[in-house]
Amino acid sequence: MTFFEHLDDMRPGLMRSVVVLLVVMVAAFLFKDVVMAVVMGPKSPDFPTNAMFARMADAMGSDVLRINSHPLTLINTTMAGQFNLHILASFYTALVVALPYLLLELWLFVRPAFSESEVRRSRGFMVSAVGAFLVGLFFGYFMLAPLSVNFLGSYTVTDAITNMIDVGSYMSLVLNMSLVCAVVFELPVLVYFLSIAGVVTADMMRRYRRHAIVVLAVGAAVITPPDIVSMVLVIIPLYALYELSIHIAARNVVRE
Repeated sequence: MTFFEHLDDMRPGLMRSVVVLLVVMVAAFLFKDVVMAVVMGPKSPDFPTNAMFARMADAMGSDVLRINSHPLTLINTTMAGQFNLHILASFYTALVVALPYLLLELWLFVRPAFSESEVRRSRGFMVSAVGAFLVGLFFGYFMLAPLSVNFLGSYTVTDAITNMIDVGSYMSLVLNMSLVCAVVFELPVLVYFLSIAGVVTADMMRRYRRHAIVVLAVGAAVITPPDIVSMVLVIIPLYALYELSIHIAARNVVRE
């Protein structure tokens, strides 16, 4: 098939995906109180992660681990700011909720390119992809987001400057942090299919392990606040994902 023939074959699935995404987005738009309560959670002292660190601080008798102990005050600086944020939050919510169906459409499109044996070996694609996405999403939302909000929201260069955080900046931080982690946690699933196709092997990943550690450290430094605790909290699961990917690639070789 030519490129345009592939596009024509993809069109029905894309149309169905867009319809599902729009329906869920409208539902999220209508239930804005629930959606916004989730988005605003990481800045609240009662947020599970903030409360956990508070208990650890109380047990240690030190405030070093206490984060977001004071609610962060947000402001809106544009006329259509809150409406645009409402749309953005609804879209991100629809993307997360509709993910299983979107992955199903993707699988139905690429399935004819696989042999019968490869199809049998890929039966767990949906569960693995959705599971990895949700684990990464929860890690970003419950761990990285509150740490980032605490560090960046309270950081000051001088007392002469007062932090007045725009709500758009806050929402972008929380949503992007959560989704970036969700995508990164798809690494084992990606490696699984690349190993089936013969593009990636376990020996190759072992040979470049040291290079991968450097890349993971740089990536962790980019997506986290510039403090050692946050970086360590990110590097550990990222390295674990890399080692898991090596194991997955090695199992594919054994099965062949």
